[in-house]
Amino acid sequence: MKKFFTSESVTEGHPDKVCDNISDGLLDAILALDPMARAAIECAAAFDTLLIMGEVTTTAKIDYEQKAREIIRDIGYNFGTFSYDTCKIIVAIHEQSPDIAMGVNASLEKKSGEQAGDEAQLGAGDQGMMFGYACRETKELMPLTASLSHRLAKRLTDVRKAGSLPYLRPDGKTQVTVEYVDGEAKRVDAVVVSAQHDAEVSQETLKKDIKRLVIDAIIPAALMDENTKIFINPTGRFEIGGPEGDSGLTGRKIIVDTYGGRCAHGGGAFSGKDPTKVDRSAAYYCRYIAKNMVAAGLADELEIQVAYAIGVANPVSVFVDSHGTGKLDDETLAEIVKKEFDLRPYSIIKALDLRKPVFKKTAAYGHFGYKGFSWEQLDKADELKKYL
Repeated sequence: MKKFFTSESVTEGHPDKVCDNISDGLLDAILALDPMARAAIECAAAFDTLLIMGEVTTTAKIDYEQKAREIIRDIGYNFGTFSYDTCKIIVAIHEQSPDIAMGVNASLEKKSGEQAGDEAQLGAGDQGMMFGYACRETKELMPLTASLSHRLAKRLTDVRKAGSLPYLRPDGKTQVTVEYVDGEAKRVDAVVVSAQHDAEVSQETLKKDIKRLVIDAIIPAALMDENTKIFINPTGRFEIGGPEGDSGLTGRKIIVDTYGGRCAHGGGAFSGKDPTKVDRSAAYYCRYIAKNMVAAGLADELEIQVAYAIGVANPVSVFVDSHGTGKLDDETLAEIVKKEFDLRPYSIIKALDLRKPVFKKTAAYGHFGYKGFSWEQLDKADELKKYL
């Protein structure tokens, strides 16, 4: 059976990703001084204005405006209405609601005496469901469409910052469609790249350069053929971009951030949230679980859902779907997850060492599939092989 699947990515200069970068950059600055801080920082950017808003409880003293300007500068916005040195910045930060803090500081299990010890210390920061996923399509156990889209977007930024294509500007989007036959990736059917540029470059030059230095450098030649469709700036000119061209919001690229649409999504965004927020930490842990179980050979593809109630440490449900690839049935795989992995918030934070300023690195090109992140470790894979 033949089918086609598509994923997209965006560069760090995309207006939504500008906001994600600022949210996570501010979070990292806070955690560097106060690892126990609570933060939920969101940004909105439009034309010449940035709004920084949210809840922060910390002993750290941060110049939010100055830090945001540094991040905007590093992305590359030193021109136009949203230039780092001239844009307007409004800061609307307040402390975390005491009603929320009460449930996070001591879980229902801890307060009732049902569970003791540090592991029961924290309750979930909110209700909701989180998903994790892994598959064997790439060496990093990520979907091929998501991996290629992210690599194209990162390449756009790299050639701009290296000066190889000096006419490029920070905003950009990529998209890859892969043809699958009987579940196996066979070829790339379509590639879309939209890159912001200055006024001087011709479309002919831009298309030739993007094809040579971006697409050909990233898409394996073995996956391309004479029928692969390539679209480079299909609308024509793309001079006005970033917040000047379109408004941006923290957390609006949740499918880009995760698995490119290959699995379900609980709806919670990641950026700007400290690790007591299970929207972020539990999603990272679910990726860790799924990746280790696939690496162990328990399935070729694995999707995991956990769900929480606010103020309660233990998840209310654990669900596993191996999409028919499991070496054991899905119910048994779910029991393995519950036996081998502690899904309480305190335990997740401890296992993944999340009270460190590691989050800005995740703010563009996806949160999964990269070496160096604790949730990408395969330290449980060998142990899990005992279930085969």
